[in-house]
Amino acid sequence: MQESPSGGFCPQQFIEKAVREISSTVGASEKVVCALSGGLDSTVVAFLLDRAIGDRLVSIFVDHGMLRLGEAAEVRELCGSSLQGTFICLEAGGRFLKALKGVLDPEEKRKIIGEKFIRLFKEEALSLGEIAYLAQGTIRSDVVESGAGGGAAIKAHHNVGGLPEELGFKLIEPLRELYKERVRLIGEALELPEAILQRQPFPGPGLAVRIVGEVTAAKVAVLQEADAIFREEVAAAGLTEKPWQYFAVLTGIRAVGIKDGGRHYGEVVALRAVDSTDAMTAGWTRLPGELLDKVSKRIIGEIPAVARVVYDITAKPPGTIEWE
Repeated sequence: MQESPSGGFCPQQFIEKAVREISSTVGASEKVVCALSGGLDSTVVAFLLDRAIGDRLVSIFVDHGMLRLGEAAEVRELCGSSLQGTFICLEAGGRFLKALKGVLDPEEKRKIIGEKFIRLFKEEALSLGEIAYLAQGTIRSDVVESGAGGGAAIKAHHNVGGLPEELGFKLIEPLRELYKERVRLIGEALELPEAILQRQPFPGPGLAVRIVGEVTAAKVAVLQEADAIFREEVAAAGLTEKPWQYFAVLTGIRAVGIKDGGRHYGEVVALRAVDSTDAMTAGWTRLPGELLDKVSKRIIGEIPAVARVVYDITAKPPGTIEWE
């Protein structure tokens, strides 16, 4: 069911059609393993499968240690208690950090994370016995940006073309022709919690591609704190409409600042907020100056490693939403 960001769309009809197609494809006895990332897209897929095949669904959440602050716990709580089938959480943050040691190139980071994610996922899935199908939350913008739709590749998505040839599963991708806003409408119709519905788009490699340069445990911790402060303050600001996506980036630049009356040489954090409907184009959000000032003061005051905060005012195009 291909669609464009505009035009009529009935999420309930989509759900009914997707459930029928999944049931018909899988049959009455086959199991499906679902790759859960913790984001909206894969969560919607898991709940579609829950309706279609019930306890024959096995959901595997690979926690690569680079989600936003507190999100891994939220995923475990929601999916572990709400889905009828088996829910498995693989805590693998240390293994991902080891694989990323010394890696600077953003596309190499994406490929390493994608390959390791699939390898760990596949090992766990194969240990469960015969499972023929893999479901994942690929959406239209993933396909377009990866060049799989015939256009130029902008960045790799490990759920598009990043799967190893020997994967061994037949793919189920019910959201492949949908853009993000319609995925959110489906989530509402499935009665997912507001925390999931309003969860911002998040790259598969997580904070690894919001850290420019080498990824370390210390950098992940700094960025998680900065990002949480930004999100807290935007949520508390009482804006009529929140930005479509807003987050912090650890730029890999260090700058001189002043802390406790002395010279401080520390990290530069960039704030990014954009408005979009489909992730294919985006404009930067004109956040109130008072809000940005409060966020900056909190990040610098509460995170010792940070010396400066800047605001990104680049549209897409010519930029991308993510920095890497």
